[in-house]
Amino acid sequence: MPDPNTAQSDPIPELPDTPEPDTRVPLRIEDRLAALLMAALALITFANVLVRYFTDQSFAWTEEISIFLMIVVTLVGASSAVARNHHIRIELYADGGSPARRRRLALASHAVVTAFFLLLMVLSTRLVWDEYVYEETSPAIGVPTWWYSVWLPVLSLAIALRSLGCLIRRRRDRA
Repeated sequence: MPDPNTAQSDPIPELPDTPEPDTRVPLRIEDRLAALLMAALALITFANVLVRYFTDQSFAWTEEISIFLMIVVTLVGASSAVARNHHIRIELYADGGSPARRRRLALASHAVVTAFFLLLMVLSTRLVWDEYVYEETSPAIGVPTWWYSVWLPVLSLAIALRSLGCLIRRRRDRA
């Protein structure tokens, strides 16, 4: 029988506290924006559930707005993850080896992320322009689709700039 006075070990290990990176643009912008967007998404979904429960009807616009909000939350979260160096990577490979090797891999990673999101910004800008020129409208609400799409190049640029900032800090630190 285990001793009740001894502390049980937590089955899930805690992540080490990492200090916030020194960024020119505060990271709390993404944190607060993500929280506001998630709150809006929850409220819209909850309102739709209540309306559907009490009236057997549904708001037609909620799915369209919810998808838009989920995409924006994903991109805002990606920006925060890139700035905090919490983006997806194979840690066994990325964190192994000598410090010089880890530094080279980190520099290469940030360079690729920066290039990818700059390319995504350019391509999505063309998409937004086409939607604007051809006056495409959304199926449920009938608003111009570029109102939704315009955020993809903007947030892609934000992610690219966060990654570029990480790249510059890594080169400057020589760690």
